[in-house]
Amino acid sequence: MELASVMTHRLHLFDPSFSRKCTHIRFTAKFLSMRCSAAETRARSMDDEWEGSARLSIVQEKLQNIPQRMPEKPPTGIQSDEPSKDSEESVVPSVQSETPKVTGKTRGEIFLERSKEMLEVHSERSSARAIKTMERRIRKTEKGAVAKRTEPCCYGCGTILQTSAVEAPGYVPIDTFEVKKRHHQLKTILCGRCVLLSQGHMIPAVSGNGGYGNGKGFVSAEELRSQLSHLRFEKALIVKLVDIVDFNGSFLTRVRDLIGANPIILVATKVDLLPKGTSLEAVADWLTQATLARKLNVISIHLTSAKAATGISGVASVIQRQRQGRDVYVMGSANVGKSAFITALLQEMGQRDVVAVAAQRYRPVQSAMPGTTLGPIQIDAFSGGGSLYDTPGVHLHHRMAAAVSPDDLPLLAPRRRLSGKRLPDQKQTMSLVGHSIFWGGVARIDVLQAPTNIAFTLYGPSSIPALALYTSQADTYYQNEVGKSLYPPAGTDRASWPGLLNQRDVTLTIKSNLRSVMQPAGDIAISGLGWVTVGATSVDREGDLGEELEEHERSIVRLKVWVPKAVEVFMRPSIPVGTSASQWYEYMDVDDDELETATPRLVY
Repeated sequence: MELASVMTHRLHLFDPSFSRKCTHIRFTAKFLSMRCSAAETRARSMDDEWEGSARLSIVQEKLQNIPQRMPEKPPTGIQSDEPSKDSEESVVPSVQSETPKVTGKTRGEIFLERSKEMLEVHSERSSARAIKTMERRIRKTEKGAVAKRTEPCCYGCGTILQTSAVEAPGYVPIDTFEVKKRHHQLKTILCGRCVLLSQGHMIPAVSGNGGYGNGKGFVSAEELRSQLSHLRFEKALIVKLVDIVDFNGSFLTRVRDLIGANPIILVATKVDLLPKGTSLEAVADWLTQATLARKLNVISIHLTSAKAATGISGVASVIQRQRQGRDVYVMGSANVGKSAFITALLQEMGQRDVVAVAAQRYRPVQSAMPGTTLGPIQIDAFSGGGSLYDTPGVHLHHRMAAAVSPDDLPLLAPRRRLSGKRLPDQKQTMSLVGHSIFWGGVARIDVLQAPTNIAFTLYGPSSIPALALYTSQADTYYQNEVGKSLYPPAGTDRASWPGLLNQRDVTLTIKSNLRSVMQPAGDIAISGLGWVTVGATSVDREGDLGEELEEHERSIVRLKVWVPKAVEVFMRPSIPVGTSASQWYEYMDVDDDELETATPRLVY
């Protein structure tokens, strides 16, 4: 021991960490000895367990070898004091049932049996999951067969070409069809209806609820809607168009029923028609608030004009960034401007992509007739793969276009910038209480209660006249002048015109913002026609400005709106148009982090 300590001391002199290493080795050996003792204890307990189970099996075998005799039952009515054999023997089965069943199998065999059972259960679940996946793919294929057609179609409207019915859409002379088929040029054919539409003719082709009559070869509005149902099962990028002049009537609130969870880019068209001096920043903010109120999640919001090529470059850049190899579908309500938007989009994309330049040669036909596109039009516009689709418009029965005849449809389309017709005129000082305002023959507003300085500004097609007269004379005047000075309807359809059958009571409140211009009470939007801004005139008196504002600070306006049957009337906050909108419009306050995250990106 003394020699070991001396050697240890000398080694410590050469290596100062020698003692620390020895201590580490000592603790490691102690730890290993503890593990070995624990393993021996566990093995001993397992041996005892197996020995006990073997003894139990021997006892169980002896119990099974005992012959079981049927007890002799005593005569009825005589009770025996001795315990019966039946009660004694009944103890044995109870003990036998409580004892665990010993099979004599090794642990490995038990493990293999359980593994086989789990494998069978897993295989059954996997097969059921595979069957469900196959059924889902079959349904997707059946749904997708609606949009992906193999028949030759007109590149202008998307309808299937035919050579039998001259009046029906898709007609092509048989000689032209055979020549194009021989040269493999069927994709370059324009049907006869598209030729007439491009020349300015109004030829309807949609029937049913929301259509424009009946005729040979007409397609129902339900069939056009069903052509978009396959989008729920596909991964695509949706470009949803909305008419800024008819925002409520063309918004498609239930668009998720058609497209599922696919991402949406919201594009407002025809911003070039807004009144002069309108701030696009204020309109974009108003559009964002209206979209969030409808709980529609979109990637971005764009203000565009296909005619003036405004905002198209922003949409093209977002599409290229968000597409990620997916197909792009341009959709919206009927006559919202999809074909014109696609034409402008191809021109913008053609500046960077040669494939888009080639696609401009055969682009969809543009027309003022709702329902021009009758089928999905596939356009190869991306060099990296994928297609751009022009889809049929969704025809809504609550729009004004479904209530008038096809000959009157051009009157509903604004051709130039909206100026807004104000009643009463700025030179007049009359009160409109007790008066009725006629907007052509398709809308009437009765003023039941309002302040004396109430004013109505009508924004819509300039070709439709507007006038005001006493309510007591309104019914007689309408019966005599409908189809004449009140149009639409035109004179030829006067006999079949049903009149203004739908009425709605409207109550508004005018609030002051303590400025020289009163804040409008709101807009009355008539689906497919335009909107009417209800507000008070400006207060020009300098001395009585405060008293005038207090008097009309909360003024009640009660109206009754008359429109044709099935036409919808919407109430909404006033859209900020014109130069005076900057004096009363209040921008959306985004302070909450969650609201800021949910707010889409604005491009205008």
